[in-house]
Amino acid sequence: MKIIDPHIEMMTHVWGQGVLKFIEQCGRVCYKSEDKMDPHSAEQFVRKLINSGHESVLEHYHITVKIVCDRGVSHEIVRHRIGAYSQESTRYCNYGSEKMGGELTFISPLLERWEDKKFWESTMQVAEEDYLGLISNGVSPQIARSVLPNSLKTEIVVTYNLRQWRHFLKQRTSRAAHPQMREIAYMILEKFKQEIPVVFDDIGGEADDEAGL
Repeated sequence: MKIIDPHIEMMTHVWGQGVLKFIEQCGRVCYKSEDKMDPHSAEQFVRKLINSGHESVLEHYHITVKIVCDRGVSHEIVRHRIGAYSQESTRYCNYGSEKMGGELTFISPLLERWEDKKFWESTMQVAEEDYLGLISNGVSPQIARSVLPNSLKTEIVVTYNLRQWRHFLKQRTSRAAHPQMREIAYMILEKFKQEIPVVFDDIGGEADDEAGL
């Protein structure tokens, strides 16, 4: 049994200034103001688009992120309808096989007390034993997966346009979001703020002691 922390990986190579320039090129068609473009005009233009609510222009650029999280969090991610998803399949992945290491991998939950962590770990141990027992008895992975818990590690590749990423991050960094969902959302938001000027500057910032953020 492995226990790991959630994490993300940017799969789209992003040059932030290039992203802004591309959005500017698309957006200025609306106003026929291409003549106002210069090497320094993109940031101000994109900021004006966002402040005015003209965010449809942001839909012209897409970013793909691989998210490693638990199954429960992945169920929340795919509720966002405008996007493309490719997820590790518990129907076809046989975690008892040599290829998969012959063991299950779980995502560490946000538990602080030692006794709570021990309860969780013992439950995961039982789930692993039961799953591997079914597999060894010849049960197919798609049937044996019925004993797998939400804490099972999954990998999901997510592609959204920039407008949808803004919507996703506004919702999932909210204090009303599940703590583990917020944990992932803030990882993505931090990366986006590092890589892309302006577009995500107005999102986030709320403290949440429960999520440790």
